[in-house]
Amino acid sequence: MHTVRNFLTRFRPRPAAAPQPSILDEYVTTAPSPQNAVDVFAGEWSSQLPVADAGPIPLFADDRVEWALGQLGGVAGARVLELGPLEGGHTYMLARAGAEVLAVESQTRAYLKCLIAKELMDMPKVRFVLGDFMAYLRETEERFDTVFASGVLYHMRNPVETIALTARAANKLFLWTHYYDEEIVRSSELLSPRFRTTEQFSYEGFEHTLHRFEYESALQLKGFCGGSAPHSNWLSRKDLTAALEHFGWRIKAVSFETPDHPHGPALALVATKG
Repeated sequence: MHTVRNFLTRFRPRPAAAPQPSILDEYVTTAPSPQNAVDVFAGEWSSQLPVADAGPIPLFADDRVEWALGQLGGVAGARVLELGPLEGGHTYMLARAGAEVLAVESQTRAYLKCLIAKELMDMPKVRFVLGDFMAYLRETEERFDTVFASGVLYHMRNPVETIALTARAANKLFLWTHYYDEEIVRSSELLSPRFRTTEQFSYEGFEHTLHRFEYESALQLKGFCGGSAPHSNWLSRKDLTAALEHFGWRIKAVSFETPDHPHGPALALVATKG
């Protein structure tokens, strides 16, 4: 009996192995089209693209950028440093307005999407580079007419350092960012669990409070477009404006302020130096 059982166990049919991915799955078998290029990252795009079905947000036709261009007096012939271009939507608008743009992106998938957008949308005066813009700002001696920083400050671990470094790189600044408001955050079921601690901090003589934001499960998404660590630190509106002034920025205009933004209070501003 024991021998029969061993025999049956030994020769029991094994479940079929799952099919292994093939490199042939990476080939496109239809005629070339913009959609084929966009579909390399299908389901990961944030931006709507004029030439293909991509994401939901109109970042290639953004009212905030149009407003910024007016406040900056235009960017024709200007050298612009863009921090975190995401998928190239604002880059496209800056280039179309006549700027020469250096756009620094650290997320590899976002960088490749920028290259796809550059090919599809024709941006000859744009250069996308892959790397950490904080490391770039710390090391570079290049000067620009304008720093364009949309949707990046609240992803920084040391946002005041970012503000200080932008003041070293240019004389004009566009900033769109979320900011911390205790009452609004604590009343939000989405935001409240993400903010767990605060820290008093000082950077180059500027005393401020950092409000730690945890990315949590968002880090599992391929389309994640946050910072490069599991958390970031937000500034209050008061600390944000005070930090800008401390490092030589003078706020020229504020707009698009949305305290009820679902992902946290936000505003856009243009600042100048001198």
